Amino acid sequence: MEETWTNRTELLIGKVGIEKLRQAKVIVYGIGGVGSFVVEGLVRSGIGHLVLVDNDIISISNLNRQIHANHKTIGKRKIDVMKERILDINPEVVVETYMVQEIEKEEELIDTTFSYVIDAVDTVKTKIKVIERATEMQIPVISCMGTGNKLDPTRLEIADIQKTSVCPLARVMRKELKKRNIQKVKVLYSKEEPIPVKEVGVPGSISFVPSVAGLIIAGEVIKDIINKGE
Repeated sequence: MEETWTNRTELLIGKVGIEKLRQAKVIVYGIGGVGSFVVEGLVRSGIGHLVLVDNDIISISNLNRQIHANHKTIGKRKIDVMKERILDINPEVVVETYMVQEIEKEEELIDTTFSYVIDAVDTVKTKIKVIERATEMQIPVISCMGTGNKLDPTRLEIADIQKTSVCPLARVMRKELKKRNIQKVKVLYSKEEPIPVKEVGVPGSISFVPSVAGLIIAGEVIKDIINKGE
């Protein structure tokens, strides 16, 4: 076998799986602690077209958990740094980037050309809009619930939103989605009780929880894409 960067992946998913990933187009909302690792997992698996949506720059507080954050990237736009990283890994990936304030309605970026929609943002309002749009367009979507104030990555799991427990954000999301008659949404959540922190309004975070959450999401998306139609 000729050595290529996809050899090891091909041993697991075959040539057909590799081609499915190369043809796939995935949009990721939120390129932070979870989202940056989602993108890392997707590009290293061979996704051929990525759309990144975020409205933030890298700050010093991001150094403890975000894969694109280092002292050289502080002050730069997260989408720009992540795009450069993607192309350093696989120059053949098509990468589109959008700052939220540069577009009227970020959820309207979603159209029927997408293979998957990934929500890794923090705000309930945006999460709802993204899920509503993906559901309306009949595109698979996965949404990340809260990973702040958590220390045990082994308590993370994939489930339908209706089967979640413990997570305060999931509780709010269940209520809001029910109002909109959306019954089924795949989510990543934690069964770990949130750890109380002294700083009001600022969640605690650590390197190994959002990163694991992002890679679990990436894995779920990859498996769904390669198994579609089987």
